[in-house]
Amino acid sequence: MRQPNALFILDPFHFDAFYGPAERNDLRRLSRFPEYCYSREMIAATPGLLADVDLIYSGWGAPCLDEAFLNAAPNLKAFFYAGGSIKGFVTEAFWERNIPITSAFNVNAVPVAEFALAQIILSQKWVWKFNQQMRDRHGSPCDGQPPGLYGRTVAIISLGTIGRLVVEKLRHFDVRIIACDPFTSTEEALKLGVELVSLEEAFATADVVSLHTPLLEETIGMIDGRLLSSMKMGAVFINTARGKLIKETEMIDVLKQRGDLFALLDVTTEEPPPKDSPLYILPNVRLTPHIAGSTGSEIRRMGRCMVEEVERFLKGEPLKWQITQEREKILA
Repeated sequence: MRQPNALFILDPFHFDAFYGPAERNDLRRLSRFPEYCYSREMIAATPGLLADVDLIYSGWGAPCLDEAFLNAAPNLKAFFYAGGSIKGFVTEAFWERNIPITSAFNVNAVPVAEFALAQIILSQKWVWKFNQQMRDRHGSPCDGQPPGLYGRTVAIISLGTIGRLVVEKLRHFDVRIIACDPFTSTEEALKLGVELVSLEEAFATADVVSLHTPLLEETIGMIDGRLLSSMKMGAVFINTARGKLIKETEMIDVLKQRGDLFALLDVTTEEPPPKDSPLYILPNVRLTPHIAGSTGSEIRRMGRCMVEEVERFLKGEPLKWQITQEREKILA
């Protein structure tokens, strides 16, 4: 049986970050491909390159899988995406072809969960508050005593892949874990070791609220000022999901009025926020530039995940991380 023909189609700048020498060597055992990475623009300009392609290995900068692309790739049998969400490039025309597509969303969730866990732990030691006080006071004592993590209540908003990973990591600590997720049953929650509560109760009772909801049409703006203003004295809000989940103007108003609250925001409505955004200067806000997901060496893990998926596919085994049209609708 001949080896399938394959192409790498992604942003060439990220090629080696996703598919290093070891990944390419393993894929070379499994398929034939030119020692080159094509950008989606190059493929659009030269669609004939797709004529004999069986497999596509991709990552950030994936091509739009529309009617024109698919017509140019009549032999395409599977698409391997070493990234997270596929929403930006998959079309209805693709789903109609019944071509398997798999994504590294599972391994991209790992660094996000790790980042959120670190934020949760450090927030209960008042790391950012004390860091600023030490900078400002040059040795004068810091105010107050941080609560520490023991016995605190942590709320996880949405128990998708990332939310469940955070829960799994939090099990190693002496904390009460509550969660809000309309798609999780009481039985599932019991197995996870979490207590299901309403969104209102999560915000009103938790010491730390960590948001992991996918950005869908129905979730835009789901976190409003009413919820944020209901938070306990000294509570912390963490967002590593998407900025548009929050009514940002209302959040800013609450943070101005409630100096005791703290917001740790890895994502915002606009990235970066406008230059005149109060988020830059509010003393109870800390911003990071959307770094919770895979960065540096973590990107290679997503490429490795796709190598493993290619091996499964060519052995005729089920793909571990295949995304169906139904699943794509609820993934972040």
